[in-house]
Amino acid sequence: MAGLVSSLVKETLPNYLSNLPLPDSFGGWFHLGFKDWLALVPPTAFLAGIGYMSYLAFCPHGRPKPSGQANQKIRKSEPKVVDTIDIEDIAEKAAFCRCWKSNNWPYCDGSHGSHNKETGDNLGPVVVRKKGN
Repeated sequence: MAGLVSSLVKETLPNYLSNLPLPDSFGGWFHLGFKDWLALVPPTAFLAGIGYMSYLAFCPHGRPKPSGQANQKIRKSEPKVVDTIDIEDIAEKAAFCRCWKSNNWPYCDGSHGSHNKETGDNLGPVVVRKKGN
């Protein structure tokens, strides 16, 4: 196994790289043929992949940051948000928000869908229905 890696690093990779059609000047890029451009696709894709993985690893500003608070907008002036709904006031069934993003609080308005797409979460509503339905 060590011999295979050694051969790859000392011979195969340098030979491959030295045979790539890299022009000596900027104008040389315009004289490359189709086969030359095709030969440059694999190393370019490899380098782009390494660059993208490095970006994901070292640049966290591209990812959403958790705030630590679930409720970011519903009645923030209150010390605790509590809603009481009589079961008799509910139609045959009702969907209640669990993501704290609904504009129709405490009922679900589907806001969790965009939240789930942005964060990779799997939130959904609590569905309450009358017994027997």
